[in-house]
Amino acid sequence: MGIRAQQKEKTRRALIDAAFRQLGTDRSFSNLSLREVAREAGIAPTSFYRHFKDMDELGLTMVDEGGLILRQLMRQARQRIVAQGSVIKTSVATFMEFIENSPNIFRLLLRERSGTSYAFRAAVAREIQHFIAELTEYLVATGLDREHAMIQAEASVTLVFSSGALALDLDKSERDALAERLITQLRVIAKGVRSYHHDCISNKPKVDSIHVE
Repeated sequence: MGIRAQQKEKTRRALIDAAFRQLGTDRSFSNLSLREVAREAGIAPTSFYRHFKDMDELGLTMVDEGGLILRQLMRQARQRIVAQGSVIKTSVATFMEFIENSPNIFRLLLRERSGTSYAFRAAVAREIQHFIAELTEYLVATGLDREHAMIQAEASVTLVFSSGALALDLDKSERDALAERLITQLRVIAKGVRSYHHDCISNKPKVDSIHVE
C-alpha cells in the first residue's frame, strides 16, 4: 500500500472512530452531523466526501464493522473455551466485556435494528443472521442436527441482544448479576433443545403437559 493509500485509509478510520465516539446514551447516529464528525476526526467537512458519499454510507460501514467486531470476539471466545471449559459462561463473559469496552458499537447495532431507515435495519438484520449462522455451525459440530441447532442459535442470539440492551444501563455489580441470569437462561435453552433433539431422534412422543408445540 502506497503512502497516499495509507493516509486515505488512516483518515477513513479516523472518521469511523470519530462517529463512534460521538454516540452515547442520549445520542444516536441520526443525531450526528457531517460537520461534527469531520471536526472530531480533524479534517475539513469537504474532505469527508473523499471517503464516504454521505452519512448513510458512513453509518452502514459502522454497522458492518460493529457486527464483524462482535463476531470476531465470539470466535475468540470459542478458542478460550478450550482452556476454560464452559461454552456458555465464556461466551457470556466475552459478550459482557464487549458491552463494557465498546458500548457505543452495541448502541449503534441496537438502535438501528429498529430504526426508521430500512437500509440500516436490513444491515443490522444481516449482521444478526451472520451471528446466528456462525453459532448454528458451531452447534452442529457439537452433535445437533441443523434444524435444532438453528432453533437454539436464534433463541440464544435474541436473548443475548435483549440482555445487552439492559446491560448498557447497569453498573458492574448489576451487570454481573444479569450475566449470571443470562448464563442460566442460555443453559435452560440448551438443555431444552438437547432434550427435544433426543426425543426426535428416538422417535418418542414428547410429553408436554401444557401443549406448547
